[in-house]
Amino acid sequence: VQLQASGGGSVQPGGTLRLSCAASGIIFSIDVMGWYRQAPGKQRELVATISSGGSTNYLDSVKGRFTISRDNAKNTVYLQMNSLKPEDTAVYSCNAGRVRSTRYSGSRDYWGQGTLVTVSS
Repeated sequence: VQLQASGGGSVQPGGTLRLSCAASGIIFSIDVMGWYRQAPGKQRELVATISSGGSTNYLDSVKGRFTISRDNAKNTVYLQMNSLKPEDTAVYSCNAGRVRSTRYSGSRDYWGQGTLVTVSS
């Protein structure tokens, strides 16, 4: 299974970006998909997650500004980022949690490559 992330870039404060992450390979199900970020000199933090049923969870500092969504048929997760702030600058990585290749197989997690988001005037 591979995760391919895209959509990062540079924007001014108050701007918007939309990240996408598509999982490919032999996939029966993906329990949870999410986005994490790591700013320079800081630990990686969870930004948002979404379950296969649509339940979401957000980092407090992004609530009301970021929206996570997923297309289960395409095994793709999105992160719509509005009202971006300089403190959102980080490398954003996607995660697919508890991925099963068949109905009865064990599960494991996968990570995509990071995509850089820079918010600066």
